[in-house]
Amino acid sequence: MTTKTNAQTKTNAQQIQNFRPMLLDVAVPMGAYYLLKDAFGASTFTALVWSSLVPAVRTVWSVLKERKANALALLILVVNVVSLTLSFVSGDPRLMLAKDSGVSSTIGIGILVSVALGRPMMTAGLKPFVVRGDEGREAAWERLASGTATASTAFLRLERVFSLVWGAVLLAECVVRVVGAYTVPVDTMVWLGSLVMVAAMTLGMLISGAVAAKPMGRLVCAEAREDGWADTRGESLEAGEPAEVPALAAA
Repeated sequence: MTTKTNAQTKTNAQQIQNFRPMLLDVAVPMGAYYLLKDAFGASTFTALVWSSLVPAVRTVWSVLKERKANALALLILVVNVVSLTLSFVSGDPRLMLAKDSGVSSTIGIGILVSVALGRPMMTAGLKPFVVRGDEGREAAWERLASGTATASTAFLRLERVFSLVWGAVLLAECVVRVVGAYTVPVDTMVWLGSLVMVAAMTLGMLISGAVAAKPMGRLVCAEAREDGWADTRGESLEAGEPAEVPALAAA
């Protein structure tokens, strides 16, 4: 009972941790924008600039803290720096709003290219949710990913599908936000753009979880059991699936 309780506590803590990036990337910038503009009388452009710095700083800190080249984090950082620079040069608040779409589209294209190159970018973010730090699942994942297991073909196909879903969702989000940035009032688009992003992340998690992440979890558990893995936590096969598919913001 204690083992199962500890495992559940660890899972709950991980789920809370997953929402922290979204809080920093959505809630904090949006609150900062309206606070600077309405309470301190900052201009629209100034409020957008300062409220955009939190996600950029978080990405830099993530890279420095991990001290390793996470392709997705580095891509987000580069696009943020370039788009912020362009916004400073132009001084256009609508370009500031559109830059977030540029981030989504660049990442979406990068994900799709990574699939074409045979190195799906989203795999690194998904793996911890499937293996959950368990040695049996870890070994099973490696066998499936290496192509040596019986179910490797299906596993590798699902791995590509997972990234393809996220690439497509991000490109769709880009189109919606670019159109909104140049057709909707700036003050409205600040919160509406965040709503579009949250909706896109939710859609991405639901679709990628149903068509790829959960089936991958089942394959990993089945492969681990074939190798004699004993589930000491008493989890069923369904419980062995990812409790929640990682959102891009957690990458």
